Amino acid sequence: MAIPGIIKNHKLVTIIALVILIPILIFVLWASITLNYTYSSGERAGFLQKVSKKGWVCKTWEGEIQLTAMPGAAPEIFTFTVRSDSLAQVLNKLNGQKVVLDYKQHIGVPTSCFGETEYFVVGARAVGQ
Repeated sequence: MAIPGIIKNHKLVTIIALVILIPILIFVLWASITLNYTYSSGERAGFLQKVSKKGWVCKTWEGEIQLTAMPGAAPEIFTFTVRSDSLAQVLNKLNGQKVVLDYKQHIGVPTSCFGETEYFVVGARAVGQ
């Protein structure tokens, strides 16, 4: 009589584990693919306006530059995310200056815990350096 109870409990534990583990596995796989596959990469130049650490639970470095516009045209703002604390410190020192940002675009990142934008800055330098 004890054996059927063990088998039923084992099936229930297996079903519960699969219901919990499969979504977690899918999320981890999705996040790792989107964060490691680069859709596009390039450079943007403009005046660095802001770099700040934001978020309630997941703190991420977010920033924006004002792209150089033609006279008379409204300026365009490029928002970006920085994953490296050391790069964020470099950007904080360059705040207010004209900079060139090297970025990689990652489309489909599953949550804002990795960053609020799809543009991840991987390098920065002041114009003229």
